[in-house]
Amino acid sequence: MRDDLELATQAAREAGRILLSFFKGEFEVGEKGEDNPLTEADLASDKALCALLRDARPDYGWLSEETVDSPERLGKQRVWIVDPLDGTKEFIQGVSQFSVSIGLVEEGRDALGVVYNPVLDEMFAGIVGEGATLNGAPIRASDKASLKGSKILASRSEMKRGEFGPFEEDFEIEAVGSIAYKLALIAAGRGDSSFSLGPKHEWDVCAGVALVEAAGGRATARDGADIPFNQPKTLTNGILVANAALHAPLVERCAPLLEQYAFRFKERG
Repeated sequence: MRDDLELATQAAREAGRILLSFFKGEFEVGEKGEDNPLTEADLASDKALCALLRDARPDYGWLSEETVDSPERLGKQRVWIVDPLDGTKEFIQGVSQFSVSIGLVEEGRDALGVVYNPVLDEMFAGIVGEGATLNGAPIRASDKASLKGSKILASRSEMKRGEFGPFEEDFEIEAVGSIAYKLALIAAGRGDSSFSLGPKHEWDVCAGVALVEAAGGRATARDGADIPFNQPKTLTNGILVANAALHAPLVERCAPLLEQYAFRFKERG
């Protein structure tokens, strides 16, 4: 697993170098769907990761946001789950809060995670059960013991939609782009929790979940259940992460909102 972590960090750094070559320059932007942009930087990063990771581990499965999915991965013991550019909207806007996200799962369970912010040169890396680091230095989730006054790292778009309104009175809320980067910051203790009650794809959260758990935090679906990875359908039941002390109280705090959020997402189709 340590060899895999070293490989993943090298691949993330190379993908980050490619992203920086496009960042704040001119590049083509298309659309994969409504409010879902795709740039040539996404594709170039994906091509590099695919070559570096798949060629080095041909017996591993592969799931990437920008690669056509194949059911072949479902029969693999270990599977790379990657997002070559998490935070595409921020990237397009020239905001530095985007990342390369590389997770590795074993038998459907997250095993290691690497999240790299190339603008800030922040390399978060961790193996579940063995610890996590930021640029080689050990990191741990925060020790905040009370929800009141704790810091939630929130989605910029979800904040604009008012979805964090119920938390504004009791929490400090900070908007951060890229869900993978948010989870990495939670692992480093630079925020106490983060959540998104809407569905997320495995590639959005896999690496971050591994980092949080490696750093002593807790990362689950929105209802507190473990998140299975390498599933036929890649959408997860939301995401809720926090340090060990705050996770259960945050699940309880979010519970009354779940029906409301489920209705909203159903209306959106």
